[in-house]
Amino acid sequence: MQAIDNINLASLLDTFVSLSAAFILGGLIGFERQYRQRTAGLRTNVLVAVGAAIFVDMANRLGGHESAVRVVAYVVSGIGFLGAGVIMREEGNVRGLNTAATLWASAAVGACAGADLVLEAALGTVFILAANTLLRPIVNSINRQPLDVASAEVTNTLYIIARRAQQKAVLAMLEDELERSNYPAQDLDMHAFGSDEVEIEARLAATSVDGEELDALVARISTSPLVVQAFWNASTSE
Repeated sequence: MQAIDNINLASLLDTFVSLSAAFILGGLIGFERQYRQRTAGLRTNVLVAVGAAIFVDMANRLGGHESAVRVVAYVVSGIGFLGAGVIMREEGNVRGLNTAATLWASAAVGACAGADLVLEAALGTVFILAANTLLRPIVNSINRQPLDVASAEVTNTLYIIARRAQQKAVLAMLEDELERSNYPAQDLDMHAFGSDEVEIEARLAATSVDGEELDALVARISTSPLVVQAFWNASTSE
């Protein structure tokens, strides 16, 4: 009977508004992540926002504002475990940090919605989307600037294996592709690879690269009949 006694239509409407705001705003954040095919996309961001809203709304209803504040603190620390799950380390490159931070921010939006701070949640969503979209060209521009520092932490190298007789044509194609992709090479080395092939190593000037862009670049190069094999990797300097 306690469940029946707890029914409060006015409070239920308030909860509906809070969860709807968390769903819509979390969906906006998740749509941007899904569009870029990130690890945590539309559904994940919506679930994080709605889940945070449910906890905060429930605490706000059962224990008042003081209880809601305590739950918000647990949400802030607890979402870190979910964020850690989307962070990956691949041959010296740590990937997923931005996705984890976006999940953390989605939880903040959901917590605001659950605490009936709908306008604050909407404003937070605007800033999160701005960080993930408007700042992206600036970040890419900075990351692609050559860094003439011997102690750079990450070195990204593109490898191409080609027939010895076609090395000049492959080298010219590689330089054109790198220039078109705005990833200039800092060094180009060639050495023998077997009896009739050579391996071309192009060390990129940019210390931070977009893995998906380099994968697409390698895929384009690999389609050339002049190329036997193409791949890239990142290495760290101690």
